[in-house]
Amino acid sequence: MIARHWRALARSNEAQNYVEHLRRDTFPALEQIAGFVDASILRRTVPIGVEFVIVTRWASLEASETFAGSDPERAVVPPNVVAMMIEYDQRVKHFDVLN
Repeated sequence: MIARHWRALARSNEAQNYVEHLRRDTFPALEQIAGFVDASILRRTVPIGVEFVIVTRWASLEASETFAGSDPERAVVPPNVVAMMIEYDQRVKHFDVLN
């Protein structure tokens, strides 16, 4: 299993909108992809905004490529999400999940 990690810093007034976007748009779309396992939203308030780490788990790196495309480390960030962010990772990190 593979965990895909992405970090972003949202404007404080956009943080809840971002969570709603994930739950309404992103996660339901991911659930339609073969090999998607689950997703988590990690959140913490920092002085300049709200930091998020989004962790999605996939059966394999190939499964995550269905979401990300041929460059599996490319961050997939829709324009409406870009507008919510102060900064965000352009690249994601993949980790092997050891149980």
